[in-house]
Amino acid sequence: MNSLDALEFLPYLEAGQIPEGPFLGKVGVYAIFDGDRTLQYIGFSRDIYFSLKQHLTRRPQSCHWVKQQLVDRPSRTALEAIRQNWIAAWGSIPVGNGADEALWAQAIDAKTWITPAEQAAYEAADDAGKIKVLKQLARRVEEEIKASLTARGVTMALRFDPKLKEQGLLTLK
Repeated sequence: MNSLDALEFLPYLEAGQIPEGPFLGKVGVYAIFDGDRTLQYIGFSRDIYFSLKQHLTRRPQSCHWVKQQLVDRPSRTALEAIRQNWIAAWGSIPVGNGADEALWAQAIDAKTWITPAEQAAYEAADDAGKIKVLKQLARRVEEEIKASLTARGVTMALRFDPKLKEQGLLTLK
């Protein structure tokens, strides 16, 4: 296992895309850093590329650099051990693994962005109407997220799970 300090910083985006070569289909532990190279989040995944896409949609301004440790024979226990060692070596819990963990690891809850008019429409609606309001809300939030990603320089196509929009949730498919 390599220490986090010993690993190379890799750019999160190249020409508006997450580079596939170092990440696509790779299993391991990764650390995400902001533009100042301040550690934001440490995670592990069976497909680092897909996980990085998810994090980018959830926290676009915090995703500028990545360090990773690939694992040949992964087990949840081994991946978690590396992650815990990195956190311990860092000396403090990264914000994305502490207070803001849900923002990094859970689907985006569009309901937290609801306007008073949308809230009133939701409360006045029957069950089918509530689903319609949530889908419209999710679509509006999706457009705001995509605008933020475009402003960040992201050019890759992103598709959110249409079924979850009915619940007012956004996560990549």
